[in-house]
Amino acid sequence: MKLARIGQPDHEKPAVILEDGSRVDVSSIISDFTPCTLEDGAFDKLQAADLSSLPRLDSQERIGAAIKRPGKIICIGLNYAAHAAEGGMDVPAEPVVFFKATSAITGPNDGIVIPKDSEQTDWEVELAVVIGKTCRHVAEEDALDHVLGYCLHNDWSEREWQLHRCGQWVKGKSADTFAPLGPFIATGSEVADPNNLDLWLTVNGEKLQNSSTSDFIFNVQQVIAHLSAFMTLEPGDVISTGTPAGVGLGLKPPRYLKEGDVVELGIEGLGQQRQVATSYQSA
Repeated sequence: MKLARIGQPDHEKPAVILEDGSRVDVSSIISDFTPCTLEDGAFDKLQAADLSSLPRLDSQERIGAAIKRPGKIICIGLNYAAHAAEGGMDVPAEPVVFFKATSAITGPNDGIVIPKDSEQTDWEVELAVVIGKTCRHVAEEDALDHVLGYCLHNDWSEREWQLHRCGQWVKGKSADTFAPLGPFIATGSEVADPNNLDLWLTVNGEKLQNSSTSDFIFNVQQVIAHLSAFMTLEPGDVISTGTPAGVGLGLKPPRYLKEGDVVELGIEGLGQQRQVATSYQSA
């Protein structure tokens, strides 16, 4: 099942995308895709419902973020060996963990706003995992039982703020519009193996990232098990699993986002995103 949120900002309706691409309005069954509704069994309610008679939504209407304000966005850094190498960093002995503010969440095709005074805004195509069941101290072999599904995330980053402004990476990760999620959450049955998905990103039509999650240093099960040893993972929590090589920071010379740049990205089976850059002053 593909779960989406359709409509203008703050007025999105929960929807299921059918095999033919049509969007079914499921707001008569659940109010939205939020941590509370997921904890209350939203997915089970949708599975039990007859969706065939529900109203369709306009296929041209805006797609919102795949989930409304999750409790946590937890990110994994340096999770592809080639990406660590391009940044001149050692392969980590265990997952590098940082957080991203949930206020950064936006729709998959909404614009990216280059923050005020930013000179090093950078792109990162990533597989995001959405937790469906509360878990703590979960074993790797049981980790996927706690996953609702998977979606596409562009983990936008301001490199100077991330790496040179002291403290944790969160300062370079959390600007408004820095977390486009979607276009949908593909539930577990839609994704045969999250550790073997092609992913890519282009800037103005030039392919700069082109890899596969088979190159993970730490796979999805390992990441979930690791995180659950340090914190409770709750329904709706988003785990962004890292980006492959090809980010602007790693190019020679480095290259960063400019106003007017068009960034497109996708993951096998999880759809695509498109963001056009505007400056803070003209946003």
